[in-house]
Amino acid sequence: MNEKYVETGRIVNTHGIRGDIKIEPWANSPESLLNYKVFFINGAEYPVKTCRTHGRFVIASLEGISDMDSAQQLKNAVISVRREDIPLDEGEYLIGDLVGLAAIDEATGSQIGEVAEILSPPGGDVCVIKGDREILIPLNDVFVKKVDTDFGRVYFHLIEGM
Repeated sequence: MNEKYVETGRIVNTHGIRGDIKIEPWANSPESLLNYKVFFINGAEYPVKTCRTHGRFVIASLEGISDMDSAQQLKNAVISVRREDIPLDEGEYLIGDLVGLAAIDEATGSQIGEVAEILSPPGGDVCVIKGDREILIPLNDVFVKKVDTDFGRVYFHLIEGM
């Protein structure tokens, strides 16, 4: 699922009268959105003038959006960034990139299915594995033992009942 752009949040409202937007980030922390120079919204490119955190949200001022009415037009729109602009350390990956990878039982080395989707309930992210049957596996270090995006595999620790 290596697309050119990655969805990183949603505009939930305007902020003030100068056209600032309030963004709900889809990341580990709101700070992750602060270093981007460009946001992509509804297929258009918007250079970022300023960006700051506000609780669990981000407040951004974008070039071309200078009043509350133009900001209101963007409400509920999804914010994307270029994949190449996302800083990832060695061994890090984007959760969405797991979709489509082979799900491997680390104990046996056998394929149990494919990661079909990632759910994000309040308790934490969950991988939906589809194979002979559907398996839900928490996306954490207890169950996810290795992610090998180069070879298209995720190795899971399975427990009885999975």
